[in-house]
Amino acid sequence: MPQLPLPPGSTLGILGGGQLGRMLSQAASRLGFDVVILDPEPNSPAGRVSHSQIVAAYDDPEALTALGRAADVVTFEFENVPAASIERLAEAGALVAPGPTALRVSQDRVDEKTFLNAVGAPTVDFAVVDTLDDLVVGLTELGLPALLKTRREGYDGKGQVWIHAIEDAPAALESLGGRPAILEARATFVRELSVIAARDWDGHMAVYPLGENRHEGGVLRTTLAPAAVDEKTQVRARAIAEAILDGLDYVGVIGVELFDLGDDVLLVNEIAPRVHNTGHWTQDGCVCDQFEQHIRAVAGWPLGPTAAHARIEMKNLLGDEVDQWRALSAKADERLHLYGKAEARPGRKMAHVNRVLGTV
Repeated sequence: MPQLPLPPGSTLGILGGGQLGRMLSQAASRLGFDVVILDPEPNSPAGRVSHSQIVAAYDDPEALTALGRAADVVTFEFENVPAASIERLAEAGALVAPGPTALRVSQDRVDEKTFLNAVGAPTVDFAVVDTLDDLVVGLTELGLPALLKTRREGYDGKGQVWIHAIEDAPAALESLGGRPAILEARATFVRELSVIAARDWDGHMAVYPLGENRHEGGVLRTTLAPAAVDEKTQVRARAIAEAILDGLDYVGVIGVELFDLGDDVLLVNEIAPRVHNTGHWTQDGCVCDQFEQHIRAVAGWPLGPTAAHARIEMKNLLGDEVDQWRALSAKADERLHLYGKAEARPGRKMAHVNRVLGTV
């Protein structure tokens, strides 16, 4: 087990070679670390900016052994990495952050909501759905409309369907392939907010100002931060984030999506045990962005400052919108962050732009 804090020249392992892994690797390089990526896609976006890449499945035993031997600490860029892989690394003596508990909890929506309510981070009411009878009972208890989601996987609006009438229940369940599901009561919220927070190995925490998010078709379109919220809302969001971090004995950066119901009432929509799309604004709005913060946390360094020095509107570029790179890169008030993905498929996140709206 390596001694913390890790000195510059140490090696970090990242499971996942997408855009989040790429930006984590770039942040680690600035702090003097080498990075090894494990990803099944050869020449991945993160692999191309890192010291090396192991091309293998996330559950490949030999690849995990090689990563554990090469890296002084291992982290991950997205929550659909098999929890068993993180457990295998930890059992083999590798330093892993965040740990397998956070991954297991976040991978199952029922486990996630059960955990959140237990630590005082309230959610919408929900019901476990394994059968059509479960769904009908849940709709009767929670009311209509209600949102049916798969318990596992699903992102950017995938793996979910709204139900507006009891007679639509069979088709809704069938649309999810009969997979185990969760039914969520509708949240009548004013807006969606998110908070990005970090915790280190000693339990110290750092919380960024809230962001306000706008979605289109289930996909995040923009984040405006710092959000225009009163002090009570900011304090409540911070308390929720800290309760979650402590409850998971978490190390690293976490994203917490919140429903703002007004009157200082916040409900947790979901958590992401990683750096988060709604935290991209910190790259141009804060001295220490979320990616550097995550590297600092897992490497045992002091957490960086989280105060905003600029108000930022972050916009995701989807599909062929990335073709606007020439015009966007010429704007004095915008900073373009390209992900290095080869194929601009419709709806695929290819880049984001941070527009500076002014100082804070």
